[in-house]
Amino acid sequence: MIRAYKFLIRPTVGQQAALGEMLRDHCSLYNGALQERRDAYRHASKTGITYGRQSAQLKEIRAFDPERQGRWSFSSQQATLRRLDKAFAAFFRRVKSGDAPGYPRFRGVNWFDTVDFPKDGDGCRWNSTPHDPVARVRFQGIGHVKVNQHRPVVGTVKTVSVKREGRHWYVVLTAEQDQPEPLPPTGSAVGIDMGIANFLAESGGEFVPNPRYGRRAATKLEAAQQALSRFPRVRRDKRTANHRRAVEKVAQLHRKVRLQRLDHAHKTALALVREHDFIAHEDLKIRNMVKAPTPKPDPDRPGGFLPNGAAAKAGLNHSISDAGWGVFLTILHAKAESAGREVIAVDPRNTSRTCPTCGHVSAENRPTQEKFHCVSCGHSAHADTVGALNVLRAGLVRRDAQPAQREVPAFTPGRSHGQRSPLLGPNTV
Repeated sequence: MIRAYKFLIRPTVGQQAALGEMLRDHCSLYNGALQERRDAYRHASKTGITYGRQSAQLKEIRAFDPERQGRWSFSSQQATLRRLDKAFAAFFRRVKSGDAPGYPRFRGVNWFDTVDFPKDGDGCRWNSTPHDPVARVRFQGIGHVKVNQHRPVVGTVKTVSVKREGRHWYVVLTAEQDQPEPLPPTGSAVGIDMGIANFLAESGGEFVPNPRYGRRAATKLEAAQQALSRFPRVRRDKRTANHRRAVEKVAQLHRKVRLQRLDHAHKTALALVREHDFIAHEDLKIRNMVKAPTPKPDPDRPGGFLPNGAAAKAGLNHSISDAGWGVFLTILHAKAESAGREVIAVDPRNTSRTCPTCGHVSAENRPTQEKFHCVSCGHSAHADTVGALNVLRAGLVRRDAQPAQREVPAFTPGRSHGQRSPLLGPNTV
């Protein structure tokens, strides 16, 4: 299996300047390749430019500009061209499927923050000084850079990437390793229902509160963005010192919220994986859930529109994005794979309207956001707990209909061993 590692690197002042130059040169290469493709398609011949053709030009580009493009790794430049080729492939795929095309755009210097090295040892070297107690990574044109390696790297390093996040620099590794030993079975299965009032509800009746990190930081972020809006929109090299500090303040607040969401998702997913052998969750289409409502033209007033609840929907969309469901589910699947657990996504339709006792389905079964009261049998419970229980049952049915290749132990719906363990453990399985 492939696992990624992300470590903070501590470049010197000179190395930090060289890393910035490397990003700028790769950004220039990306934009130049994009311009070539645009010009070729606009020509009367409608010539198509492929990755192979642009990659073959790298040798001439490096010889023509040895002070800039010739300084960096040939393989990393190929990876940048391959990145553009993937963007065009995704564009044509969306056009064919009828989605919003999203033509590849030119990248500004501030929007090009990653350089990839497809192979360890080709333009880069992880653990380049094994005799040194301080871990280092070497990049062509940069030198040996200190790494804050907070955990060991298991397996064989395949690819290396350098990434800029604000003032911080990171190295991202992908390592190929053997499948780890699965965690011991617990004999427990659980269904989870994602929500806004609570981050998730479990079929056993437990809840994980929603931390709402974005809402907590809203006041500070609003003040920082207002301070930034007072400066004119000018090029980066023409910004004053106060302007640059205002930009960095906004970026730091956004970064803090993102890292808080990521930390919460890791800890919540880890607790679920450690305590349950089988986890069922809703197959949420988050991109569709956060779409703005369609405008309603007013037939009696040309150019006017009828109320369509856009303001209330915008608040709900903001709360969904703040919860970070998509990040959590991605992390949950990755941790479950490493731990040998089984995770299944089920259709979320009517999960919170179906009575778990008699099976009656009705919108009247849920009179409020939190309350569930069956109009047929009178069963009452928390609506999110009912949804989680129905999700678990649907997941078990789907698992039994498509049995896994390996033997799966018997499961007990709900929790089998007491209260939730604290979510303050390490974020690795």
